[in-house]
Amino acid sequence: MSIISVCVNCGSNPGTQPEYLELAQALGAYLGERGIRLVYGGSSVGLMGAVADAALASGGEVLGVIPTAIYERVGYEGEAEIEIVDSMHARKDRMFHSSDAFIALPGGIGTLEELFELLTWAQLGFHSKPIGLLSVHGYYDKLRDFLAHAAAEGFVKSVHLEMLLHAETPAGLMTEFERYRAPTDHKWTQLDLSVDASGAPG
Repeated sequence: MSIISVCVNCGSNPGTQPEYLELAQALGAYLGERGIRLVYGGSSVGLMGAVADAALASGGEVLGVIPTAIYERVGYEGEAEIEIVDSMHARKDRMFHSSDAFIALPGGIGTLEELFELLTWAQLGFHSKPIGLLSVHGYYDKLRDFLAHAAAEGFVKSVHLEMLLHAETPAGLMTEFERYRAPTDHKWTQLDLSVDASGAPG
């Protein structure tokens, strides 16, 4: 698939390990050098600011989308295109429709909320865009273990675990994106959604 814009969700804090910041900078530079637009949450701080700075420094295009209340505190003031919206819902909607793929760098509650909403929509078949984790220090290993546990307990189909791609380098994750094909299975483990010849659910 052709990827023109990538949405990056990540922490507005830098984390405790310098490698987190370095990874954000590496991703921003990778996108900028390849002419892939960065779409992100419009903040100037933490990994968010780092990925935007690096993308712009590498000649890239950056779209930041941020609610008014957050912009007044930590809004990005560099050369990025910044759209100020009324709510978090409007922010996520704009970022979704502006992006061909989604990457989660290390982050906290907000990053996880954004990640799982995207996965939920994909699981329901509302979109087929690739979603990936980009991490160092095994940051997302326990999250992936938990999802495997949820599948083993019958709450997630194993095929849907394959929607969440994973790599430790931007190039590696982009390769996974290019290979990605969305699953066609419905999410329900005990429901027959077969369709008869009339088009009605079976």
